Amino acid sequence: LYNFSQVTTEKYEAVRLKVKNFINAPSENEIVFTRNTTEAINLVAASWGNVNLKAGDEIILSEMEHHANIVPWQLLAKKIGFTIKFIPVLDDATLDYDALKSLLTNKTKLLGLVQISNATGVINDVARVINEVKTYNPDIKILIDGTQAVVHKSVDVARINCDFFTFTGHKIYGPNGIGVLWGREDLLNSMPPYQGGGDMIETVSFKSETTFKDAPAKFEAGTPAIAEVIALGEAIDFMIEIDLETIDAYEASLLTYMRERLNEISGLTIYGDVKDKVSIVSFTAQWAHASDIAMILDQCHVAVRTGHHCCMPLMERFGVDATVRASLGLYNNKADVDTLITGLKKAQEMLA
Repeated sequence: LYNFSQVTTEKYEAVRLKVKNFINAPSENEIVFTRNTTEAINLVAASWGNVNLKAGDEIILSEMEHHANIVPWQLLAKKIGFTIKFIPVLDDATLDYDALKSLLTNKTKLLGLVQISNATGVINDVARVINEVKTYNPDIKILIDGTQAVVHKSVDVARINCDFFTFTGHKIYGPNGIGVLWGREDLLNSMPPYQGGGDMIETVSFKSETTFKDAPAKFEAGTPAIAEVIALGEAIDFMIEIDLETIDAYEASLLTYMRERLNEISGLTIYGDVKDKVSIVSFTAQWAHASDIAMILDQCHVAVRTGHHCCMPLMERFGVDATVRASLGLYNNKADVDTLITGLKKAQEMLA
């Protein structure tokens, strides 16, 4: 009952309303705080999936999914015996929308799809996919991994009509260790707890059955990440103050500039070099391995990611073991792109 605790609790709970407004969710009661997107998807798999999926059922993922939206379902499938299908990726790294129709059957129970690929920056038309799936069978549940979407685009879960939506705080310039699961309130309240412990209970007794709170508290066992949640709220305020449309336009201009300057480097293969994408460019070079390029870029003070980007099925699709991924954010400028190009030219001189 002391004042500091009450004030902190108010700040913590106020972030649910900020998240609600940020993704246009119907209610703050639908906002569950997790450690990250990975835990959010594991929560859905362990809670909703464990109860609602059975042997012989089918779920659909895509070939471009992050491992966080593959491995939890594989683990559950091994336990229960349902089948995982996947939507193929075309040569230009976009989703094969036409293939989706052939994957839907009366056994389909869930579709999980990344809104924007973390490996290529390609934007998926999730509204189109969801409309097609819900038209086929409105009872099929839709989980959207919005981790890359929230930092680059305005998100509206009500408009796209999904059932679950996830994202991670550090992608929107917040701290590590905090993520969000949004789910429809009736759906969340129908699901069993993911973990047990303090704060998610109504009553605990050795003499009678333990009872649980409704969502979101039901899924937030133990001492919460208080500082991280409050910091997440500050990050959302930061994004909103700048304005998401302004961020989108600025990053788009930087992406255009980076694409133009990358044309100066011979022997590059860019994956997902399409119109509908965000400011992520993933490429390989004929003249050197991605890891060697990244080491030289690091010496030029350019930070890029290399490897499979937790998307091994996508890398296998394109027959590579790694790409260089250059990502632009609102803190970057054209001078940063110039530094990248200078570093790539140096790498080419040294390695070609």
